[in-house]
Amino acid sequence: MRGVILYGPPAAGKDTITSALHDLDAKYALYPRLKVGPGRTSGYRIADEAALDRLRRNGEVVWENQRYGARYVVDRPSLMQRLSSGVPVVHLGQRPAVAAVTAAVLDVRWCVVYLWCPREVAAQRIISRRTGDADARLRAWDETEPLPEADLSLNTAAVSPRVAAKRIHRHVLADDRSPVPLL
Repeated sequence: MRGVILYGPPAAGKDTITSALHDLDAKYALYPRLKVGPGRTSGYRIADEAALDRLRRNGEVVWENQRYGARYVVDRPSLMQRLSSGVPVVHLGQRPAVAAVTAAVLDVRWCVVYLWCPREVAAQRIISRRTGDADARLRAWDETEPLPEADLSLNTAAVSPRVAAKRIHRHVLADDRSPVPLL
């Protein structure tokens, strides 16, 4: 089993590169995290508190964080299902989340990709989305730590989504797991 983790701050290109990966090879598909709370619904599995409580009681929450007034969850049953049917692309923005997800299933070969772009580029991308929460997203951008131990690091202001997807795909297929230098 293989999976991809796209780690990085808001507006670093996680959604765009996930789409480019899927266009390159349909086996790549966004892992839709569980979301409890307000805001965007696209790309998430919307749930209520009762469903999240059941997952917690059963020990099936791999990672949970709160941001933008909502809770976002990676749960073991859906992660296992996605791993068995393709190559899930998991979007994360906290360093401990990467460790939690990679440790959750031992037989998975994860390709961890650190996506970033200059803050000014992120600010332009965030403002152009018109989500109304630019300040909160820029605070989250500021709080997102670098991930130097990632398998691959890409500056999305300097590389196109298509080129990024090809580099990630090559890395997923490669036997060599040594870090690839930052672009």
